Amino acid sequence: MHAPGDGRESEMPMDAMEAAEAAEASEAVTESGHRRAAEAGDTAAMSALGALLLRRGDLDGAEPHLRSAAAAGDRAAANNLGVLLHQRGYADEAGGWWRIAAVAGSAAAAHALGRHYRERGDEPAAEYWLRHSAESGHCLGAYALADLLEHRGDIGAGRWFRTAAERGHREAAYRLARLIEDGGDEDHRAVPAYGELSRQEEAEQWYRQAAARGHRRAALQLGALLEDRGDVQEAGRWYLSAAKDGEARAACALGFLLRDAGDEESAAEWWRRAAQDGDGNAANALGALHADRGELQTAERWYRAALDAGDVNGAYNIGLLCAAQGREGRGEQWYRRAAYAGHREAANALAILLLQRGDASGAEPWFSKAAEAGSVDAAFNLGILHAGRGAERTAHAWYERAAAAGHTDAALQVAIVQLREGELQDAERNLRCAAGGGSPEAAFRLADLLDRQASAAGEGLADGERPADDESMQWYERAAAQGHRRAQVRMGMFAAARGDVVEAADRYRAAAEAGSRNGAFNLGLLLAREGSLPEAALWWQRAAEGGHGRAALRLALLAARRGALAEAQSWCARAVELGPPEVAERAARLRTALQEELSA
Repeated sequence: MHAPGDGRESEMPMDAMEAAEAAEASEAVTESGHRRAAEAGDTAAMSALGALLLRRGDLDGAEPHLRSAAAAGDRAAANNLGVLLHQRGYADEAGGWWRIAAVAGSAAAAHALGRHYRERGDEPAAEYWLRHSAESGHCLGAYALADLLEHRGDIGAGRWFRTAAERGHREAAYRLARLIEDGGDEDHRAVPAYGELSRQEEAEQWYRQAAARGHRRAALQLGALLEDRGDVQEAGRWYLSAAKDGEARAACALGFLLRDAGDEESAAEWWRRAAQDGDGNAANALGALHADRGELQTAERWYRAALDAGDVNGAYNIGLLCAAQGREGRGEQWYRRAAYAGHREAANALAILLLQRGDASGAEPWFSKAAEAGSVDAAFNLGILHAGRGAERTAHAWYERAAAAGHTDAALQVAIVQLREGELQDAERNLRCAAGGGSPEAAFRLADLLDRQASAAGEGLADGERPADDESMQWYERAAAQGHRRAQVRMGMFAAARGDVVEAADRYRAAAEAGSRNGAFNLGLLLAREGSLPEAALWWQRAAEGGHGRAALRLALLAARRGALAEAQSWCARAVELGPPEVAERAARLRTALQEELSA
């Protein structure tokens, strides 16, 4: 046990104020000792005292001591004197003292001299002294040399960035990571400290080193890498770190992560901070958020802020906002502004507006500009434009271009041409692309193609024997589930073939109610077989009125059986008109027989 007043308090850690006071006292003692030695003519003490005063910012006090020590041959003093003179604006004299120190072997002076020459545009001299500094083991010299080499596009930048990074230079670590990630590091290799690493893995390690030392852009890049590979939680932590340090792009990225997590309010707050720091992407995100809430004036204000920040998406988004409000005239103005600035989707939107107005000649150049800039929708729209003019070959070329970029409708159009020309393998590939992209028409055509290929190979199954895992069956089902009428009819036929009358009726009814003549006709047949002739007649009438010849013939036969000969003749005439040929022939014979019956 300690007795009161035994000095225990002196063993407690000092607080910050006490520590600062102790440091000042220690420095004062050191300074006093240096002064006494310097006054006695000690060159090393003059140099040390000058350096101490220089660090403190006392240039007037430091200069005479540094000049005396430098004149006596102290290279550290010569280097520090160069630093002092550079701060005073005497660059040429500073360079002279740095040269003296560098020649005497000071790596720090060689670094300073190299930077001095680079500021003056003398890159050969800059490289000579920076290389001298770097090869002497000076971290800042290695970084400055790498920066110069990268600026000039010379080889070797990666090596020196790596040297500086390995010695703790955070900017060098960040720049090395960017170089590795971009594939520009000629010295990329597996680093023993990390084992066998891929290019991206090594870049990540250097980003981590720089970010851990407080480099906010490294933290941003590390967050982006982690987000790309799905590690959202850690990505968010690095974005937050960079955002708190004032990195607007990190604040914007953090906002998107929060929005995706369902926290719109926090997302909006980070976007607001980023937008106020000049991030146009964040301003656009805020605009979209307010637009979704119906707060259109606030949305437009943020879109304008994005545009003021240099983000042309702001103009495009204002155009979309105007279009949604029915203000096409104002929308066109904003689309034009964005399109002239090179915004490809704005150019496509402008072309669509012009086309809707009947100005196809005005629309085409904008479609072309957008397509050449990489707009897949514009390439597809050019296909439609040329197809409408009858220029099928040109249309097909644009459809192919859009299809190659994954455009669903374009892939379908290309496949239709390939089916017509018998290029079945290529057609199947494009149909799979379009069907996978959600096109019900492509799904139906793919199922039909697979059906026909199986039949041609002698592997076709009777409709009632189709297993559920038959691929064509799966595509028919997908198309039917998306409301494709012909697919619904086909699924009804399969169900009827296996004796499932209830499912067949449901499938036919869904197709018929969506406007399918074949669905209505087949539903009528099913109902007639089940004894519901009056309801069957209603569906046949709907099919016949929609242009189904067989339905008209069925109605003619029904009318004839109940003795309504004039009505039967009318339906016969309709069947003759609609066809197909065998139906028209039967209907004509029936009509002749009815005429004979009426005239008898």
